[in-house]
Amino acid sequence: MSRLHIVLASSSPYRRALLARLGLEFACIAPELDERPLKDETPFSTVTRLAESKARSVASRTRDALVIGSDQVAVLEGNILGKPGSREANIAQLVNASGRWVDFLTGVCLLNSNSDFCQLAVVEYSVEFRRLSRFQIECYVDRERPFDCAGGFKAEGLGVALFRRMRGDDPTALIGLPLIRLRRMLEKEGVELLSPATSAG
Repeated sequence: MSRLHIVLASSSPYRRALLARLGLEFACIAPELDERPLKDETPFSTVTRLAESKARSVASRTRDALVIGSDQVAVLEGNILGKPGSREANIAQLVNASGRWVDFLTGVCLLNSNSDFCQLAVVEYSVEFRRLSRFQIECYVDRERPFDCAGGFKAEGLGVALFRRMRGDDPTALIGLPLIRLRRMLEKEGVELLSPATSAG
């Protein structure tokens, strides 16, 4: 069992709730960096770079830690869909996604702040939206107000009612932290989840 403490490099309540599912004790520290994509950067490169950058931002301020960084983008026909930020933008985003496939790329990084051993992966998960009327979309947006979510919905809530089908190996990647891949990374650092020693106090 690793003696390093676990730190989530995020202020996201969604990622915090996901990581809590693993029953680990962990701290949350917000990274300090500009999260905007770079010019001509691909979505894959964006989430890879930002997941590692978030982990390194926090690791530089933390000793004896396994730091988890993650980033996600939603992609529709090659174009990144940002967090809508407002009701109007959220409605427009979902109107555009209606009846179409949207791919979610989630980068995850586990960085050992002592050894600098860095594990990095990108997990893809896709959803096909139902054909939705503007009225249905407005009702959804007004109920959940998912303005801070990539793609403009909350998959862990009523957002599932927007989908026709989903495709991928790890549904937690859709919410923002791929726990199946993270579990494998943690085990490489000596953290065995199915052990009494790892349970949160």
